[in-house]
Amino acid sequence: MNDSLIPVCRAADPDVRTPAFEMPTLACDTHAHVFGPQRRYAYTANRTYTPPDALLDQYLALHRTLGIERGVLVQPSVYGTDNQAMIDALEQLEGRYRGVAVVDPDIDQAELERLHVAGVRGVRVNLLFKGGISFADVETIAQKIEPLGWHIQALIDVSEFENLYERLSSLAVDVVIDHMGHMSTDKGLDHPGFQALLKLLETGRCWVKLSGAYRVTTQSQTPYSDVLPMAQALVNKAPERMVWGSDWPHPFVHLPMPNDGALLDMLADWVPDPALREQILVHNPARLYDF
Repeated sequence: MNDSLIPVCRAADPDVRTPAFEMPTLACDTHAHVFGPQRRYAYTANRTYTPPDALLDQYLALHRTLGIERGVLVQPSVYGTDNQAMIDALEQLEGRYRGVAVVDPDIDQAELERLHVAGVRGVRVNLLFKGGISFADVETIAQKIEPLGWHIQALIDVSEFENLYERLSSLAVDVVIDHMGHMSTDKGLDHPGFQALLKLLETGRCWVKLSGAYRVTTQSQTPYSDVLPMAQALVNKAPERMVWGSDWPHPFVHLPMPNDGALLDMLADWVPDPALREQILVHNPARLYDF
């Protein structure tokens, strides 16, 4: 595709404000991306968007402002299965952060072991944006990563994914659902897709990222009050398998760019109990990502 025809994303808000609540020690941001520098890490031609550079130093500055000490870098769709930008960032972080990769289904065990040593603990399946892999390959990948204790991270819209419960519950590994299921709030909590997600949580093998509220809201400004019932329904169903993520630098967002401090404050609305917030920010991700 001609690069001039691919939309360019806006940059994240650089004036991050501190959260209104006290962050617990070892809080973890389980979903963010680093992009660039573009001159060093080329984007795949088959992509949905082109992001501006969002460098590791900027990401760490964000975490210092928010009071976050751990994080998980997620391979973005614009790099396809070339995980090198993420791996290079993880090497600089010296074990304090983890990664979620995108891989080909024919990847060999030696390469999986190399990624594990670098800090990777899961494989992302992206079915929303170009550059991801097909879900048809997921069973093969799940069997390969099971000995490593990894998980499958699925970027799907639960309202449009057929047989969600049957397909995901049959996998050999745990499943982590991005962005609260990526279903618009106007479809309602009784939608069969959201109910299937709640049922999947009952298996004990499913986790959900409380992230990307601006990807499911019908509103244009934080705190996106229509997301509150959705987030609370998920937390009430399986608080021990909820994690939080910033989704920084918020690629391909069609709403006004939110402030990361405001996004984090929404977690206090969704989870008013400080002890439960600490579980979601610290203890749950420590289990999921092997900290």
